[in-house]
Amino acid sequence: MSRAKNDIRVRFSPAPTGFLHVGNARTALFNWLYARHVDGTMILRVEDTDTGRSTKEAVDQIRDVLGWLGLDWDEGPYVQSERFDRHREVAFDLIESGNAYECFCTREELDTRAAVTRAAGRPPGYDGHCRDLDHATRAARRAEGRPATIRFRTPLDGRSSFLDVVRGDVAVDWSSVTDFVLVRSDGTPIFYLANAVDDLDMRITHVIRGADLVDTTHRVLAIRHAMGHADQPVYAHCPLILGPGGHKLSKRYGAVHVEEFRSAGYLPEALVNYLALLGWGTSDGAEVMTTAELAARFDLADINTSPATFDGKKLEWMNGEHLRRLSVPELTERVRPFVFDRCGDALDDDRLAAGVALGRERATTLVQLADQCTFLCGNDDDLAIDGDSWARLVAHEGAAGLLDAAMAHLEACPWTVEGVDLRPVVEAAGQKPRKAMHVYYSAIEGRATGLPLWDSMVLLGRDSVLARLRRARVRLR
Repeated sequence: MSRAKNDIRVRFSPAPTGFLHVGNARTALFNWLYARHVDGTMILRVEDTDTGRSTKEAVDQIRDVLGWLGLDWDEGPYVQSERFDRHREVAFDLIESGNAYECFCTREELDTRAAVTRAAGRPPGYDGHCRDLDHATRAARRAEGRPATIRFRTPLDGRSSFLDVVRGDVAVDWSSVTDFVLVRSDGTPIFYLANAVDDLDMRITHVIRGADLVDTTHRVLAIRHAMGHADQPVYAHCPLILGPGGHKLSKRYGAVHVEEFRSAGYLPEALVNYLALLGWGTSDGAEVMTTAELAARFDLADINTSPATFDGKKLEWMNGEHLRRLSVPELTERVRPFVFDRCGDALDDDRLAAGVALGRERATTLVQLADQCTFLCGNDDDLAIDGDSWARLVAHEGAAGLLDAAMAHLEACPWTVEGVDLRPVVEAAGQKPRKAMHVYYSAIEGRATGLPLWDSMVLLGRDSVLARLRRARVRLR
Protein backbone atom coordinates (compact mmCIF):
# COMPACT_ATOMS: atom_id res chain seq x y z
CA MET A 1 0.00 0.00 0.00
CA SER A 2 1.45 3.39 -0.98
CA ARG A 3 1.80 6.01 1.71
CA ALA A 4 1.25 9.72 1.48
CA LYS A 5 4.49 11.67 1.81
CA ASN A 6 3.59 13.18 5.14
CA ASP A 7 2.95 9.68 6.59
CA ILE A 8 6.55 8.56 6.12
CA ARG A 9 8.39 8.30 9.43
CA VAL A 10 12.05 7.39 9.85
CA ARG A 11 14.21 7.19 12.94
CA PHE A 12 17.86 7.49 13.85
CA SER A 13 18.42 5.33 16.90
CA PRO A 14 22.02 5.39 18.18
CA ALA A 15 23.27 3.59 21.27
CA PRO A 16 24.77 6.15 23.71
CA THR A 17 27.89 4.16 24.54
CA GLY A 18 30.61 6.47 23.18
CA PHE A 19 31.47 9.08 20.59
CA LEU A 20 29.40 9.15 17.40
CA HIS A 21 31.19 7.13 14.72
CA VAL A 22 31.19 8.30 11.09
CA GLY A 23 29.19 5.18 10.21
CA ASN A 24 26.48 6.21 12.67
CA ALA A 25 26.64 9.75 11.33
CA ARG A 26 26.04 8.50 7.79
CA THR A 27 23.05 6.48 9.01
CA ALA A 28 21.64 9.61 10.63
CA LEU A 29 22.31 11.54 7.43
CA PHE A 30 20.58 9.02 5.14
CA ASN A 31 17.51 9.03 7.40
CA TRP A 32 17.52 12.84 7.50
CA LEU A 33 17.99 13.20 3.74
CA TYR A 34 15.15 10.81 2.99
CA ALA A 35 12.80 12.45 5.49
CA ARG A 36 13.52 15.88 4.03
CA HIS A 37 13.30 14.58 0.46
CA VAL A 38 9.78 13.18 0.93
CA ASP A 39 8.59 15.73 3.49
CA GLY A 40 8.43 13.01 6.12
CA THR A 41 9.15 12.93 9.86
CA MET A 42 12.61 12.39 11.36
CA ILE A 43 12.68 10.87 14.86
CA LEU A 44 15.65 10.70 17.23
CA ARG A 45 15.49 7.69 19.52
CA VAL A 46 18.23 6.83 22.00
CA GLU A 47 18.55 3.05 22.28
CA ASP A 48 20.12 2.61 25.71
CA THR A 49 19.15 -1.00 26.39
CA ASP A 50 22.82 -1.64 27.19
CA THR A 51 22.42 0.15 30.51
CA GLY A 52 25.89 -0.77 31.74
CA ARG A 53 27.63 1.13 28.94
CA SER A 54 25.14 3.91 28.19
CA THR A 55 25.87 7.37 29.60
CA LYS A 56 24.15 10.75 29.71
CA GLU A 57 27.36 12.31 28.40
CA ALA A 58 27.11 10.18 25.26
CA VAL A 59 23.48 11.26 24.78
CA ASP A 60 24.50 14.91 25.07
CA GLN A 61 27.36 14.33 22.64
CA ILE A 62 25.04 12.72 20.07
CA ARG A 63 22.70 15.68 20.21
CA ASP A 64 25.58 18.14 19.96
CA VAL A 65 27.15 16.41 16.95
CA LEU A 66 23.85 16.10 15.08
CA GLY A 67 23.27 19.81 15.73
CA TRP A 68 26.73 20.66 14.40
CA LEU A 69 26.08 18.61 11.26
CA GLY A 70 22.77 20.41 10.78
CA LEU A 71 20.70 17.22 11.09
CA ASP A 72 17.66 18.34 13.03
CA TRP A 73 14.86 16.01 14.10
CA ASP A 74 11.10 16.47 14.28
CA GLU A 75 10.35 14.28 17.30
CA GLY A 76 12.35 13.17 20.31
CA PRO A 77 14.77 12.40 21.56
CA TYR A 78 12.88 9.40 22.91
CA VAL A 79 14.89 7.33 25.40
CA GLN A 80 14.23 3.59 25.36
CA SER A 81 15.07 3.05 29.04
CA GLU A 82 12.15 5.31 29.90
CA ARG A 83 9.89 2.84 28.07
CA PHE A 84 11.12 -0.38 29.71
CA ASP A 85 7.74 -0.91 31.43
CA ARG A 86 6.07 -0.91 28.03
CA HIS A 87 8.62 -3.41 26.66
CA ARG A 88 8.20 -5.75 29.64
CA GLU A 89 4.41 -5.54 29.27
CA VAL A 90 4.72 -6.82 25.71
CA ALA A 91 7.10 -9.59 26.83
CA PHE A 92 4.57 -10.87 29.37
CA ASP A 93 1.84 -10.71 26.73
CA LEU A 94 4.02 -12.88 24.51
CA ILE A 95 4.36 -15.43 27.30
CA GLU A 96 0.58 -15.47 27.67
CA SER A 97 0.13 -16.06 23.94
CA GLY A 98 2.72 -18.85 23.90
CA ASN A 99 5.20 -16.91 21.78
CA ALA A 100 7.72 -16.56 24.61
CA TYR A 101 8.70 -18.42 27.78
CA GLU A 102 10.76 -18.08 30.93
CA CYS A 103 14.25 -19.54 30.81
CA PHE A 104 15.88 -20.47 34.14
CA CYS A 105 19.29 -21.52 32.78
CA THR A 106 22.22 -19.96 34.61
CA ARG A 107 25.23 -18.54 32.80
CA GLU A 108 27.35 -21.49 33.99
CA GLU A 109 24.82 -23.99 32.66
CA LEU A 110 24.64 -22.23 29.32
CA ASP A 111 28.44 -22.15 29.01
CA THR A 112 28.75 -25.84 29.90
CA ARG A 113 26.18 -26.94 27.33
CA ALA A 114 27.68 -24.59 24.72
CA ALA A 115 31.06 -26.30 25.17
CA VAL A 116 29.45 -29.70 24.61
CA THR A 117 27.72 -28.35 21.49
CA ARG A 118 30.99 -27.05 20.08
CA ALA A 119 32.78 -30.31 20.83
CA ALA A 120 30.07 -32.23 18.98
CA GLY A 121 30.39 -29.94 15.96
CA ARG A 122 26.80 -28.76 16.18
CA PRO A 123 25.74 -25.16 15.36
CA PRO A 124 26.08 -22.74 18.29
CA GLY A 125 23.14 -21.12 20.03
CA TYR A 126 20.62 -21.83 22.73
CA ASP A 127 19.57 -25.49 22.85
CA GLY A 128 15.96 -24.91 23.91
CA HIS A 129 16.47 -26.47 27.34
CA CYS A 130 13.60 -24.53 28.98
CA ARG A 131 11.40 -24.28 25.88
CA ASP A 132 8.97 -27.03 26.85
CA LEU A 133 9.14 -27.14 30.66
CA ASP A 134 5.78 -27.99 32.20
CA HIS A 135 3.99 -25.63 34.59
CA ALA A 136 5.02 -27.59 37.68
CA THR A 137 8.71 -27.43 36.81
CA ARG A 138 8.53 -23.71 36.07
CA ALA A 139 6.77 -23.13 39.40
CA ALA A 140 9.46 -25.13 41.18
CA ARG A 141 12.23 -23.10 39.56
CA ARG A 142 10.55 -19.89 40.64
CA ALA A 143 10.16 -21.22 44.16
CA GLU A 144 13.91 -21.91 44.23
CA GLY A 145 14.42 -18.23 43.55
CA ARG A 146 16.11 -18.86 40.24
CA PRO A 147 16.38 -15.71 38.11
CA ALA A 148 14.70 -16.05 34.74
CA THR A 149 15.17 -14.50 31.34
CA ILE A 150 12.34 -14.33 28.83
CA ARG A 151 13.09 -15.99 25.50
CA PHE A 152 11.21 -15.77 22.22
CA ARG A 153 9.91 -19.08 20.87
CA THR A 154 11.20 -19.09 17.28
CA PRO A 155 9.47 -21.34 14.70
CA LEU A 156 11.05 -24.76 14.25
CA ASP A 157 10.57 -24.77 10.48
CA GLY A 158 9.81 -22.45 7.59
CA ARG A 159 11.64 -19.29 6.54
CA SER A 160 11.74 -15.65 7.51
CA SER A 161 11.97 -13.18 4.64
CA PHE A 162 11.69 -9.50 3.89
CA LEU A 163 12.28 -7.22 0.92
CA ASP A 164 15.16 -4.80 1.30
CA VAL A 165 15.32 -1.74 -0.95
CA VAL A 166 19.11 -2.07 -1.19
CA ARG A 167 19.72 -5.83 -0.96
CA GLY A 168 16.57 -7.29 -2.51
CA ASP A 169 14.98 -10.42 -1.02
CA VAL A 170 16.59 -11.44 2.27
CA ALA A 171 15.62 -14.81 3.77
CA VAL A 172 16.79 -17.24 6.45
CA ASP A 173 15.66 -20.66 7.63
CA TRP A 174 14.08 -20.48 11.08
CA SER A 175 15.94 -23.68 11.96
CA SER A 176 19.14 -21.60 11.99
CA VAL A 177 17.75 -19.05 14.51
CA THR A 178 17.64 -20.33 18.09
CA ASP A 179 15.31 -19.00 20.78
CA PHE A 180 16.67 -15.57 21.68
CA VAL A 181 16.40 -13.48 24.84
CA LEU A 182 13.79 -10.73 25.02
CA VAL A 183 14.29 -9.64 28.65
CA ARG A 184 17.39 -10.22 30.76
CA SER A 185 17.16 -11.80 34.20
CA ASP A 186 17.55 -8.33 35.76
CA GLY A 187 14.40 -7.17 33.92
CA THR A 188 16.20 -5.16 31.24
CA PRO A 189 14.67 -5.56 27.76
CA ILE A 190 16.94 -6.65 24.91
CA PHE A 191 17.43 -4.61 21.74
CA TYR A 192 15.22 -6.86 19.58
CA LEU A 193 12.16 -6.41 21.80
CA ALA A 194 12.61 -2.68 22.40
CA ASN A 195 13.24 -2.09 18.71
CA ALA A 196 10.14 -3.97 17.59
CA VAL A 197 7.84 -2.36 20.16
CA ASP A 198 9.10 1.17 19.65
CA ASP A 199 8.98 1.00 15.86
CA LEU A 200 5.34 -0.04 16.11
CA ASP A 201 4.40 2.49 18.79
CA MET A 202 6.18 5.30 16.93
CA ARG A 203 4.66 4.28 13.58
CA ILE A 204 8.03 3.94 11.84
CA THR A 205 7.47 3.31 8.13
CA HIS A 206 11.07 3.13 6.86
CA VAL A 207 14.08 1.61 8.62
CA ILE A 208 17.34 2.93 7.14
CA ARG A 209 20.43 1.56 8.87
CA GLY A 210 23.75 -0.27 8.41
CA ALA A 211 24.15 -3.64 6.73
CA ASP A 212 25.60 -5.08 9.95
CA LEU A 213 22.03 -5.16 11.34
CA VAL A 214 20.46 -7.24 8.55
CA ASP A 215 20.36 -10.43 10.62
CA THR A 216 18.56 -8.75 13.53
CA THR A 217 15.67 -7.90 11.21
CA HIS A 218 14.33 -11.46 11.22
CA ARG A 219 14.03 -11.47 15.00
CA VAL A 220 12.37 -8.06 15.08
CA LEU A 221 9.86 -9.05 12.41
CA ALA A 222 9.07 -12.27 14.31
CA ILE A 223 8.26 -10.22 17.43
CA ARG A 224 6.09 -7.84 15.40
CA HIS A 225 4.20 -10.76 13.92
CA ALA A 226 3.70 -12.34 17.36
CA MET A 227 2.27 -8.98 18.50
CA GLY A 228 -0.33 -9.25 15.74
CA HIS A 229 1.34 -7.04 13.10
CA ALA A 230 2.05 -8.87 9.86
CA ASP A 231 2.95 -5.67 8.00
CA GLN A 232 6.61 -4.72 7.61
CA PRO A 233 8.39 -1.37 7.41
CA VAL A 234 10.37 -0.59 4.29
CA TYR A 235 13.94 -1.70 5.03
CA ALA A 236 17.09 -0.22 3.52
CA HIS A 237 20.33 -1.70 4.88
CA CYS A 238 23.20 0.50 3.73
CA PRO A 239 26.68 -0.82 2.86
CA LEU A 240 29.36 -0.69 5.52
CA ILE A 241 32.08 1.95 5.49
CA LEU A 242 35.57 0.44 5.31
CA GLY A 243 39.03 1.86 5.75
CA PRO A 244 41.81 1.80 3.13
CA GLY A 245 42.54 -1.66 1.76
CA GLY A 246 39.14 -2.98 2.79
CA HIS A 247 40.01 -2.96 6.50
CA LYS A 248 37.41 -2.24 9.16
CA LEU A 249 37.29 1.49 9.74
CA SER A 250 39.32 2.24 12.87
CA LYS A 251 41.66 4.81 14.38
CA ARG A 252 44.56 2.93 12.81
CA TYR A 253 43.40 4.22 9.45
CA GLY A 254 42.57 7.78 10.54
CA ALA A 255 39.83 9.59 12.41
CA VAL A 256 36.62 7.68 12.99
CA HIS A 257 34.63 9.90 15.35
CA VAL A 258 32.79 12.99 14.12
CA GLU A 259 34.26 15.07 16.95
CA GLU A 260 37.74 14.42 15.57
CA PHE A 261 36.82 15.94 12.24
CA ARG A 262 35.29 18.99 13.93
CA SER A 263 38.48 19.48 15.98
CA ALA A 264 40.60 19.05 12.85
CA GLY A 265 38.85 21.99 11.20
CA TYR A 266 36.47 20.30 8.80
CA LEU A 267 33.28 22.10 7.83
CA PRO A 268 30.06 20.30 8.78
CA GLU A 269 28.57 20.83 5.33
CA ALA A 270 31.67 19.28 3.73
CA LEU A 271 31.56 16.24 6.02
CA VAL A 272 27.84 15.83 5.30
CA ASN A 273 28.53 16.07 1.56
CA TYR A 274 31.29 13.47 1.76
CA LEU A 275 29.36 11.03 3.96
CA ALA A 276 26.37 11.23 1.63
CA LEU A 277 28.54 9.93 -1.21
CA LEU A 278 29.71 6.91 0.80
CA GLY A 279 27.30 4.33 -0.54
CA TRP A 280 25.08 6.68 -2.53
CA GLY A 281 25.56 8.76 -5.63
CA THR A 282 23.84 10.73 -8.36
CA SER A 283 23.36 9.55 -11.91
CA ASP A 284 25.36 12.48 -13.27
CA GLY A 285 28.31 11.91 -10.93
CA ALA A 286 27.96 15.26 -9.16
CA GLU A 287 30.18 15.52 -6.08
CA VAL A 288 30.33 18.93 -4.44
CA MET A 289 26.78 19.73 -3.31
CA THR A 290 25.06 21.71 -0.60
CA THR A 291 23.00 19.89 2.00
CA ALA A 292 19.84 21.23 0.38
CA GLU A 293 20.94 19.87 -3.00
CA LEU A 294 21.64 16.47 -1.43
CA ALA A 295 18.18 16.34 0.13
CA ALA A 296 16.55 17.29 -3.16
CA ARG A 297 18.32 14.46 -5.02
CA PHE A 298 18.43 11.70 -2.42
CA ASP A 299 16.63 8.46 -3.25
CA LEU A 300 16.82 5.11 -1.44
CA ALA A 301 16.89 3.34 -4.79
CA ASP A 302 20.31 4.89 -5.51
CA ILE A 303 22.02 3.41 -2.45
CA ASN A 304 24.81 1.03 -3.47
CA THR A 305 25.16 -2.57 -2.31
CA SER A 306 28.96 -2.64 -2.19
CA PRO A 307 30.89 -1.43 0.88
CA ALA A 308 32.14 2.14 0.69
CA THR A 309 35.77 3.08 1.35
CA PHE A 310 36.53 6.09 3.52
CA ASP A 311 39.18 8.20 1.78
CA GLY A 312 40.63 10.91 4.00
CA LYS A 313 42.33 12.63 1.05
CA LYS A 314 39.03 12.88 -0.81
CA LEU A 315 37.34 14.35 2.26
CA GLU A 316 40.11 16.92 2.64
CA TRP A 317 39.77 17.91 -1.01
CA MET A 318 36.03 18.25 -0.66
CA ASN A 319 36.44 20.32 2.50
CA GLY A 320 38.70 22.69 0.59
CA GLU A 321 36.06 23.06 -2.12
CA HIS A 322 33.40 23.94 0.45
CA LEU A 323 35.81 26.23 2.28
CA ARG A 324 36.39 28.27 -0.87
CA ARG A 325 32.64 28.57 -1.46
CA LEU A 326 32.37 30.65 1.70
CA SER A 327 32.74 34.41 1.55
CA VAL A 328 35.71 35.93 3.36
CA PRO A 329 33.51 37.22 6.23
CA GLU A 330 31.86 33.80 6.62
CA LEU A 331 35.18 31.98 6.53
CA THR A 332 36.70 34.44 8.99
CA GLU A 333 33.97 33.64 11.51
CA ARG A 334 34.51 29.91 11.03
CA VAL A 335 38.27 30.10 11.55
CA ARG A 336 38.20 32.59 14.43
CA PRO A 337 37.87 29.97 17.26
CA PHE A 338 40.89 28.08 15.91
CA VAL A 339 42.95 31.26 15.75
CA PHE A 340 41.86 32.19 19.26
CA ASP A 341 43.10 28.81 20.51
CA ARG A 342 46.51 29.65 19.10
CA CYS A 343 46.99 33.28 20.04
CA GLY A 344 44.02 34.49 22.05
CA ASP A 345 42.69 37.89 21.04
CA ALA A 346 46.06 39.15 19.78
CA LEU A 347 44.83 39.28 16.17
CA ASP A 348 42.42 42.05 15.24
CA ASP A 349 39.44 41.39 12.96
CA ASP A 350 40.68 43.32 9.94
CA ARG A 351 44.08 41.63 9.88
CA LEU A 352 42.50 38.19 10.40
CA ALA A 353 40.11 38.78 7.51
CA ALA A 354 43.00 39.86 5.31
CA GLY A 355 44.94 36.72 6.26
CA VAL A 356 41.93 34.56 5.51
CA ALA A 357 41.57 36.18 2.10
CA LEU A 358 45.21 35.30 1.36
CA GLY A 359 45.05 31.75 2.66
CA ARG A 360 41.68 30.49 1.49
CA GLU A 361 43.02 29.28 -1.86
CA ARG A 362 45.75 27.18 -0.24
CA ALA A 363 44.08 25.75 2.86
CA THR A 364 41.84 22.69 2.91
CA THR A 365 40.85 22.83 6.61
CA LEU A 366 40.18 25.55 9.17
CA VAL A 367 43.13 24.30 11.19
CA GLN A 368 45.46 24.77 8.23
CA LEU A 369 44.10 28.25 7.67
CA ALA A 370 44.46 29.15 11.34
CA ASP A 371 48.04 27.88 11.38
CA GLN A 372 48.82 29.96 8.32
CA CYS A 373 47.43 33.09 9.99
CA THR A 374 49.19 32.79 13.35
CA PHE A 375 52.24 34.73 12.15
CA LEU A 376 49.97 37.79 12.11
CA CYS A 377 49.37 37.51 15.87
CA GLY A 378 51.07 39.53 18.60
CA ASN A 379 54.21 41.60 18.33
CA ASP A 380 57.22 40.78 16.21
CA ASP A 381 59.37 39.63 19.13
CA ASP A 382 56.83 36.90 19.92
CA LEU A 383 57.08 35.20 16.53
CA ALA A 384 57.96 31.55 17.07
CA ILE A 385 59.92 30.00 14.22
CA ASP A 386 59.21 26.31 13.65
CA GLY A 387 62.18 24.18 14.76
CA ASP A 388 62.64 22.30 11.50
CA SER A 389 62.29 25.50 9.51
CA TRP A 390 64.91 27.27 11.63
CA ALA A 391 67.32 24.33 11.29
CA ARG A 392 66.88 24.50 7.53
CA LEU A 393 67.51 28.27 7.57
CA VAL A 394 70.70 27.83 9.61
CA ALA A 395 71.95 25.14 7.23
CA HIS A 396 71.32 27.29 4.16
CA GLU A 397 74.57 28.63 2.76
CA GLY A 398 74.53 32.42 2.56
CA ALA A 399 71.43 32.84 4.78
CA ALA A 400 72.99 35.79 6.62
CA GLY A 401 73.75 37.59 3.37
CA LEU A 402 70.22 37.00 2.12
CA LEU A 403 68.75 38.52 5.29
CA ASP A 404 71.08 41.53 5.08
CA ALA A 405 70.28 42.11 1.41
CA ALA A 406 66.55 41.86 2.05
CA MET A 407 66.68 44.43 4.83
CA ALA A 408 68.66 46.82 2.66
CA HIS A 409 66.11 46.50 -0.14
CA LEU A 410 63.05 46.79 2.07
CA GLU A 411 64.26 49.90 3.88
CA ALA A 412 63.37 52.12 0.93
CA CYS A 413 61.39 50.14 -1.66
CA PRO A 414 57.76 50.98 -2.50
CA TRP A 415 55.54 49.09 -0.03
CA THR A 416 53.51 47.25 -2.63
CA VAL A 417 53.32 43.58 -3.63
CA GLU A 418 55.58 44.35 -6.58
CA GLY A 419 57.92 46.54 -4.58
CA VAL A 420 58.64 44.01 -1.80
CA ASP A 421 59.33 41.14 -4.24
CA LEU A 422 62.69 39.75 -3.07
CA ARG A 423 63.42 37.47 -6.00
CA PRO A 424 65.76 40.01 -7.68
CA VAL A 425 67.60 40.31 -4.36
CA VAL A 426 68.10 36.54 -4.23
CA GLU A 427 69.28 36.38 -7.83
CA ALA A 428 71.69 39.26 -7.25
CA ALA A 429 73.20 37.16 -4.45
CA GLY A 430 73.83 34.37 -6.94
CA GLN A 431 71.11 32.05 -5.63
CA LYS A 432 67.93 30.58 -7.06
CA PRO A 433 64.70 31.93 -5.51
CA ARG A 434 63.07 28.49 -5.52
CA LYS A 435 65.76 27.15 -3.20
CA ALA A 436 66.31 30.23 -1.05
CA MET A 437 62.82 31.59 -0.41
CA HIS A 438 62.34 29.42 2.71
CA VAL A 439 64.83 31.70 4.49
CA TYR A 440 62.47 34.66 4.19
CA TYR A 441 59.37 32.59 4.90
CA SER A 442 60.90 31.31 8.14
CA ALA A 443 62.06 34.72 9.30
CA ILE A 444 58.81 36.51 8.46
CA GLU A 445 56.05 33.88 8.81
CA GLY A 446 57.71 31.47 11.24
CA ARG A 447 57.94 28.45 8.93
CA ALA A 448 59.39 27.47 5.59
CA THR A 449 56.11 27.72 3.71
CA GLY A 450 52.98 29.77 4.28
CA LEU A 451 50.75 32.45 2.85
CA PRO A 452 51.85 34.29 -0.33
CA LEU A 453 54.95 36.04 0.99
CA TRP A 454 54.78 39.41 -0.77
CA ASP A 455 51.12 39.87 0.16
CA SER A 456 51.90 38.87 3.75
CA MET A 457 54.71 41.38 3.97
CA VAL A 458 52.49 44.20 2.70
CA LEU A 459 49.87 43.19 5.25
CA LEU A 460 52.37 43.15 8.13
CA GLY A 461 53.84 46.52 7.26
CA ARG A 462 57.41 47.70 6.70
CA ASP A 463 58.37 48.13 10.36
CA SER A 464 57.12 44.70 11.34
CA VAL A 465 58.83 42.89 8.46
CA LEU A 466 62.16 44.64 9.10
CA ALA A 467 61.94 43.86 12.81
CA ARG A 468 61.42 40.17 12.07
CA LEU A 469 64.31 40.04 9.62
CA ARG A 470 66.62 41.78 12.16
CA ARG A 471 65.54 39.34 14.88
CA ALA A 472 66.34 36.36 12.67
CA ARG A 473 69.68 37.91 11.68
CA VAL A 474 70.64 38.47 15.32
CA ARG A 475 69.62 34.95 16.25
CA LEU A 476 71.65 33.59 13.34
CA ARG A 477 74.83 35.11 14.78
